[in-house]
Amino acid sequence: MTPPRVVSLVPSLTEAVAVTAPGLLVGVTDWCTHPADLGGAARIGGTKNPDTAAITVLRPDLVLANEEENRAPDLDALRAAGIEVLVTEVRTLDQALRELARVLVACGVPGRPRWLDEAEAAWAAVRPDGSPRRAVVPVWRRPWMVLGRDTFAGDLLARLGVANAYADHPDRYPRVPLDDLRDAGADLVVLPDEPYRFTADDGPEAFPGLPAALVDGRHLTWYGPSLAEAPAVLRRALPAAPR
Repeated sequence: MTPPRVVSLVPSLTEAVAVTAPGLLVGVTDWCTHPADLGGAARIGGTKNPDTAAITVLRPDLVLANEEENRAPDLDALRAAGIEVLVTEVRTLDQALRELARVLVACGVPGRPRWLDEAEAAWAAVRPDGSPRRAVVPVWRRPWMVLGRDTFAGDLLARLGVANAYADHPDRYPRVPLDDLRDAGADLVVLPDEPYRFTADDGPEAFPGLPAALVDGRHLTWYGPSLAEAPAVLRRALPAAPR
């Protein structure tokens, strides 16, 4: 049986497929950075602005997408060209694990990869240590945007004992004025390095007096092989919870 030709419009799914079945990917986005060797897969633009004509030329059997990361008009254009598009929805860890398994089956991967079992086991073993902490979690500045309701990253933090201060906001990624963020009653500000690259010199200074945790955005927001090590990596970045 001929292996399928796969294009991935989602960096997380790119890593999952490339690690599990090297050679399937014929096209990936400019933001697909893991693994380092993607076997010469063509770069087809960004997640929000893929070159649909270039994707069509690649003659993929399947395009992998996500309802949050990719735009419906682009996916509709691919379908109109006769290409099968698999759209994932990932808003919780459990949903991520199910969707990853579905993607790999759709790519013709035989059996369940070890990394997926390791990721499930690693998170099943997580127990919050100490009292829950309330955090503001910016994902952008100029303007300030934070995690709101129903986000994958928010679910991971909750499992680690960090409650998102805006988890009940009607928007998933609300724009909130900085003064309001400072007055949100948070114990902590969590600053990932993607999509906005917060650093020690760019982010913490906006929240004087509030402990800042600089975290690896890939371990907080990607769903794929990195999930297996994410609990340990994020725990090391987060300040110890009060007992």
